[in-house]
This record gives sequence, structure tokens and C-alpha cells, in this order.
Amino acid sequence: MQAQDRLHWSTEQGEVIEKDGIRITPESRSLTIRWPNGGLVWNRPLAVVVDRGGTTERIPIVDVTRWIVWGAAGFAALVFLLGGILSRRK
Repeated sequence: MQAQDRLHWSTEQGEVIEKDGIRITPESRSLTIRWPNGGLVWNRPLAVVVDRGGTTERIPIVDVTRWIVWGAAGFAALVFLLGGILSRRK
């Protein structure tokens, strides 16, 4: 298995939804990591493309859950580092 086969980053468009002349297309980004006995796929929403009679608008999706998870991880790392620093001072 070559390096480019192990790690793959891609942007995909989902199924187009059409209603009353408006076409809506969801976009997502995925990271695929493969190793010999398995792998990992991480998907996240990216945007929604709205086409209204020739006018196209790309509306980004703010993934609040992702921000909360990264914020919690950062806070935990900060508490861990401060705890280590404070325990060495005693």
C-alpha cells in the first residue's frame, strides 16, 4: 500500500435536491486514513450550494459540534499542562 493510498482528503457533493425551481446541493469533506488491517473515515459538513434560476450562492456550514470538541480538547490540554507546572512547584 503506497502513501497516497493510505491518506485521502476529498470534497464531495451530495445528491441534488430540487424544489420550486431551486436546486440545493450539499457539500462535505472527508479524510480517509487506511492501514493494512483497517482504517478511519472522518466526514464533516462543508457547505450548501443553492442555485436559484442561474444565481448560485454557496452557504458555508458552521459545524458547532466540531468547535465544541476542539475547544474541550484544548481546555483539557491546558488544564493538564497547568496541573503539571503547579505540581512541580510544590
